[in-house]
Amino acid sequence: MKTKHLRLMQRAYVVLFFAFMYLPIAYMIVFSFNQSKGYSLFTGFTLKWYASLFSNASILRALWVSLEVALISAVIATVLGTAAALGIASMGRKSQLIVTNITYIPVVNPEIITGISLMLLFVAYQKFAVGASWLPDTIMGLPTLLIAHIAFNVPYVIFNVSPKLRQMDIHLYEAALDLGCDPRQAFFKVILPEISPAILSAFLICLTYSIDDFMISYFNCGTVETLPIAIYSMTRKKVSPEIYALSTIMFMVILSIILVSNAMESRRYRLNQKATREDA
Repeated sequence: MKTKHLRLMQRAYVVLFFAFMYLPIAYMIVFSFNQSKGYSLFTGFTLKWYASLFSNASILRALWVSLEVALISAVIATVLGTAAALGIASMGRKSQLIVTNITYIPVVNPEIITGISLMLLFVAYQKFAVGASWLPDTIMGLPTLLIAHIAFNVPYVIFNVSPKLRQMDIHLYEAALDLGCDPRQAFFKVILPEISPAILSAFLICLTYSIDDFMISYFNCGTVETLPIAIYSMTRKKVSPEIYALSTIMFMVILSIILVSNAMESRRYRLNQKATREDA
């Protein structure tokens, strides 16, 4: 009897947890199709907010900036973070521990501290650039936004790729060298295929965090406006249902990417398992 009650409590907890996580998203999706601007009563189905979204120049401009910064910063951070993870993996155990702990600081550091510290760095650069004619007077705007996003994304790449490197059998790399590969060929033919799922996962995390970021972007964007900053500006008055429509589209796109990525990973795992059974 106790086991039955325990199972019921576990199921109830799971249901409440997912309801707490996903009911607000479901609510937003439903009201993106609402006829009126209100969000307390559904008055009828319409697609007018989606049509209005694609004619709203300010929202589209902010969305384009967010996507541009997210894509560029995610690519650069993924490359830098993967290179850093490879470098850390080649260190001794004590050095790995020290460097990993240092790398972990930006992850646990409050975003407001990261945002302000980066802003102070860029302000100091501007003061230095005034006396150096060969430097641009200001970089506040898109350049500082990109640098800030790369800076907070790199640690997430390191923490995604490093565990995969630790799990990898180093003898595979050594065997490739013994069979005639040079270090570059061994990396691209042995190591990179092994860690590619972790790299893809890190890239998607960077992309999501960059699009989502508000605090660090707010302090380092200059006159450039990202989507979270544009939405924040709208909340001073009232959030337009166009934002519900845009958020719904973004949610569905990200959900589709995650599902496709998981399906590809699952297919790769099944093929590997099948190949292992056939070899056995």
